[in-house]
Amino acid sequence: MISVGVTGAFAFTALPSAFAAPSATAVIAEVYGGGGNSGATLVRDFIELGNAGSGAYDLSGLSVQYLSGSPSASSQWQVTPLSGSIAPGKRYLVAEAAGSGGTTALPTPDATGSIAMSASSGTVALVSGTTALTCKTAADCAAEGRIVDLVGYGSAVVREGSGPAAGASNTASVARAASLADTDDNAADLAAGGPSPVNSAGQTPGSGDGGGDGGGSTEPGAVRVRDIQGTTRLSPLNGQTVTRVPGVVTGVRTSGSKGYWIQDPQADADPRTSEAVFVYTGSADPAVAVGDSVLVSGKVTEYYPSSTSQSVTEITGPTQTVLSSGNALPGTAVLNAATVPDAYVPTAGGGSIDTLPLEPATYALDFYESLEGMHVEVSDARVVGATTQYDELWVTVKPDENPSARGGTRYSSYDQPGTGRMKVMSLDTAAAFPVANVGDELTGTTSGPLDYSTYGGYNLQATRLGTLADGGLEPEVTRAQKNKELSVATYNVENLDALDDQEKFDRLAEGVAVSLGSPDVVALEEIQDDNGAVNDGTVTAEQTLTRFTDAIVAAGGPRYSWRYVAPENNQDGGEPGGNIRLAFLFDPERVDFADRPGGDATTATSVVKTKKGARLSHSPGRINPASAAWEDSRKPLVGEFVFRGERVFVIANHFGSKGGDQPLHGRYQEPNRSSETKRHAQAAEVNTFVKSLLAADRDAKAVVLGDLNDFEFSKTLTTLTDGDVLNPLVNTLPAAERYTYVFDGNSQTLDHILTSPAITHFDYDIVHINAEFADQASDHDPQIVRIDVSKCRK
Repeated sequence: MISVGVTGAFAFTALPSAFAAPSATAVIAEVYGGGGNSGATLVRDFIELGNAGSGAYDLSGLSVQYLSGSPSASSQWQVTPLSGSIAPGKRYLVAEAAGSGGTTALPTPDATGSIAMSASSGTVALVSGTTALTCKTAADCAAEGRIVDLVGYGSAVVREGSGPAAGASNTASVARAASLADTDDNAADLAAGGPSPVNSAGQTPGSGDGGGDGGGSTEPGAVRVRDIQGTTRLSPLNGQTVTRVPGVVTGVRTSGSKGYWIQDPQADADPRTSEAVFVYTGSADPAVAVGDSVLVSGKVTEYYPSSTSQSVTEITGPTQTVLSSGNALPGTAVLNAATVPDAYVPTAGGGSIDTLPLEPATYALDFYESLEGMHVEVSDARVVGATTQYDELWVTVKPDENPSARGGTRYSSYDQPGTGRMKVMSLDTAAAFPVANVGDELTGTTSGPLDYSTYGGYNLQATRLGTLADGGLEPEVTRAQKNKELSVATYNVENLDALDDQEKFDRLAEGVAVSLGSPDVVALEEIQDDNGAVNDGTVTAEQTLTRFTDAIVAAGGPRYSWRYVAPENNQDGGEPGGNIRLAFLFDPERVDFADRPGGDATTATSVVKTKKGARLSHSPGRINPASAAWEDSRKPLVGEFVFRGERVFVIANHFGSKGGDQPLHGRYQEPNRSSETKRHAQAAEVNTFVKSLLAADRDAKAVVLGDLNDFEFSKTLTTLTDGDVLNPLVNTLPAAERYTYVFDGNSQTLDHILTSPAITHFDYDIVHINAEFADQASDHDPQIVRIDVSKCRK
């Protein structure tokens, strides 16, 4: 039977057996939760099972589970699945979490989990099935029919009999007598003593062959790293326990996902099989150093950083034996234009590439996967993505691959994503990380293990960083407009609100007043309300725009006026409470705004045909705000301007983001770009509006601009320009200059200016002041068009 105790004023009650065990011969023989703790000798926790019967006890489909000694409402049973069987009279060892202390490894475990058990109080159950138990009270656990055996220790609420087994600590386990007698009374059946783990082979810590888990034998086991990695992205040994895998430590990570990389110095001849693997130590600092020759035991696991990423093959729940130190590192794989293929990734028709045989001579991602975890190096690598706040940068190992005009790698089509791009991070957390801009160079050798993450895919975890050489990149300054030119610019100011630091206002203002030459009209994206993320219903942006225009004056620019349509509270997407919107700044000394009241958050503006050409019903106004295309998204802002007697219609946009798209480097190929659906609908709405404008006046001068969150080669742009009603100005630039944003080392175009056919004389410029630099005022570059209105079609 099982007895459940509750503390406080309640009496401990022996409850009748309410579970059906497959056999009465298997019991929990010993429990130890102090592994790796202060004063402990053993490096990890363990649960030992025993078979007191005369026949083998099948563990297929069973599990051991652990519950906190004093469970709360949120406490859950943690599960370690079992396999195999227990021979009559034998033991079965389940290794659990390792701590940061201890000096002696367990004998080779029969099963491995990662449960961090309490040293002093907890409950362990042997369970038929692998679904987590839910009982936490006396009545619930008594009614649970899947429990085969149960041990509560310390002050555990859930236990058998009169009380829990006493005396468990960092240095003591609780264990049954050698006879494995079970009277269903934990206090009587188990006693405290020094931990004495035994596996199914009868091995104890340090007893010969059991040393594959860290002690004893110094001979490698049968499995090599290449056997773990296999010839696809998934290990053929996934889920299995491996013992005494040999390798030399090539890198140690002591923050974030802690662990170390080992690489077999004796490589095989198969280019598909990596010779290295990451050993994950959880929250424990790795007890090894670079150059250590080790034997590692643990469970092979495929870890997916996200639902759409590729996996990282790991050894988890590890123990290791250090055979020697100071060894030379295994041979380094060189990444350069000669070794990295030009094709990016195989296709799976949108499905997973996990099980496809690797073709490292054909595809770049297969090549990198064949080197997963291995020590790699790049030489004299040009920076193509500036240093971020997370101390990472991007280089290219192919300097001639789609180069941008200023040193980056340009993303020119869906099938040319830049195979030579590589993110670089440092494993030396104590040293300062270089602050680099696009076009700088890491001279000499940069080397370390090749890792993979959700953020950017394959990356070099540097144990050695090259020397940063300044490429001399400077922010651009465009020319000022001539008196006869109307200048119209667009700038994403990255969630600017009235509570931001003055430095942000000043830097953005300098971009407008100096870098853009004080345009006549500026379409701003990401203007927030007067208190930013404070979610109190505020929707006005007067204070935000007052501070911004004041800062522009201080930077030497004109005193701008502004127009916007305040959104409904929390209806336009973006940061909750921020009420992001589009806004126009205009210089009233050079351009007039045609104010026509009536436009608000829910009222659409429309085109009115007059004898003197097209007019707006409301100015400023919004394009069809009730359309489903704009649900939880920024609505376009339309304004009617007059410059030297000529009407110009400016349509500012901020289309839906790319959030939710599968990554370029992920396991699903080709990746699903699900976010495009919204942008296609938004582009169709704007296109329809422009067509209505041109239907009213074929010579109407329209400028459509903003952060469209899509590329010049995308369906979003072809939808927006349908019927040749708009001219994408980015296509008038040399290919190497077509970018406004840098993401994962790809220089790409997200921001655009398009003009109607009547605008025939113009000068267009993307002004690179942010995206290529580590120190940014915004993550987008602004752009500008200067229109000679007098020469345009009339």
